[in-house]
Amino acid sequence: MERFKKVYSQGAVVVTEIWVDTKTGVNYLFHRDGNASGFTPLLDKEGKPIVTP
Repeated sequence: MERFKKVYSQGAVVVTEIWVDTKTGVNYLFHRDGNASGFTPLLDKEGKPIVTP
């Protein structure tokens, strides 16, 4: 079983994806634009990680 599962993807050159950690349920945002990219937890309005049950 893979640790991360991609649940959303948009774009080809400029890519935005949402990944879920299958062990913790925490949602992450991945964004790539050219050679730059980032991977960070998605947070709710209170600053807490969004968790998928």
